[in-house]
Amino acid sequence: MKKIKFPTAQTILLIIAAFVALLTWVVPAGKYDSLVYNNESNNFTRTKQDGTVTLPATQKTLDDLSITIPLEKFTNGDIWKPISIPNTYKNVNAQPQNIIDFFKSPIKGVIEAADIIFLVLIIGGLIGIMNITGAFDAGITWLAKTLEGYEYILIILVTTLVALGGTTFGLAEETIAFYPILIPMFLAAKYDAMVPLAAIYIGSSIGTMCSTVNPFSTIIASDAAGITWTTGLTGRIIMLALGITICIIYILRYASRVKKDPTKSIIYDQKEQIEAMFATSVSAKTLKLTTRLRIILIIFSLCFIVMIYGVSQLEWWFLEMTTVFLVGAILIGFIGKIKETEFVETFVKGASDLLGVALIIGIARGVSVLMNDGLISDTMLYYASTITDGMNKGVFANALLFIYGGLSFFIPSSSGMAVLTMPIMSPLADTVGIGREIIVNCYQYGMGLFAFINPTGLILASLAVVKVGYDKWLKFVIPLVIILILFTVFMTTLSVF
Repeated sequence: MKKIKFPTAQTILLIIAAFVALLTWVVPAGKYDSLVYNNESNNFTRTKQDGTVTLPATQKTLDDLSITIPLEKFTNGDIWKPISIPNTYKNVNAQPQNIIDFFKSPIKGVIEAADIIFLVLIIGGLIGIMNITGAFDAGITWLAKTLEGYEYILIILVTTLVALGGTTFGLAEETIAFYPILIPMFLAAKYDAMVPLAAIYIGSSIGTMCSTVNPFSTIIASDAAGITWTTGLTGRIIMLALGITICIIYILRYASRVKKDPTKSIIYDQKEQIEAMFATSVSAKTLKLTTRLRIILIIFSLCFIVMIYGVSQLEWWFLEMTTVFLVGAILIGFIGKIKETEFVETFVKGASDLLGVALIIGIARGVSVLMNDGLISDTMLYYASTITDGMNKGVFANALLFIYGGLSFFIPSSSGMAVLTMPIMSPLADTVGIGREIIVNCYQYGMGLFAFINPTGLILASLAVVKVGYDKWLKFVIPLVIILILFTVFMTTLSVF
């Protein structure tokens, strides 16, 4: 009997998109009124079902609309997306998405996600240039020899550093660049590819889940909830420290089993395929880490340092990040004395290697497009907010965890979720007698927990780089997710009472 093969990431996402399109035929269409600040005219535009209204940009305007966000959060540019106005949800005429809309959605998604997609493609080109210089090979050989007998330190370092990036500035999409670099290092240390995949993705997920100063989740959500982002910070730091510890111990236990017995690897049947895919073109044993190669590695590392500094300190976004990697590739080409024709061919080939990843990102964004075009995004939010009516505060907080996890399937963007839901959800805290920081925490933890397995998030794009199936990832990560859910429920209940 022929074994049934698990579908590819692209197929899974298209199935999800088809399901969402069907939902637009059965879920009632509805919308909240929305408010957006216009910095040129210094006023608000309120979009209602029967048109738009211009309102003065005053705190009284916000108070009259039951929005608790300080006016300066709009005027200084912290909140620039339209926000939903509480108690304004209305049913509207349905706009069910037909088969033509379904086929258009991945195209619209690719267009909407063009900034992320270009970042991924340019990084692919940079990786291609790095590969032909031999710098990776020499660096991996040096690192493997240096950490010989202490390879577990690599797991702890990578997981912790990526988690710190996640908690401070939302390091997530950018981690796709790390897989081609780090996987050969872990393979050289006699681990399987699941170990670096876990160290990077789980590190990023636990970091963003327990965001502390992340402007794209903690700060935006706190502002939208009408509280300062430092409220509840101590609890989130404790969650981060304990969460990272749990994740590292989990990865180390798996890594130790695989190192002792490679047949224990969940992806053992792909061992030869993955090792061949990440094999180096030059024999690492004969390649020495010369001064030229050291300079190339330094420039490559500086690309990430500059990117991290720019995002966290200079308000950079995808345009600037992509430019950094493009400039880095050109500099490395000059220092590596790569001929112009060879540089272009290699860069294009490297970009094409990540084209599948780029398409996955676009198709995932297409799911959100169908939700918005079908006018069911606000409906999902409205019914989610009514589920918690009359609940005990402990039950309320934990129910909110799972509500946010479910909503993140349809709205995987952390900043989008914060701006869309906080004006609606945060006042619910007052009705059950808990602080609004609990709502912010539930939003972060709920989205973060589901991010470990969310097919409309980043996991399928990450798996595509390593060529690991979604089913094998679920087999690996589900026990950890269960542990983290129990841990989060306990910590959330403790914080409420």
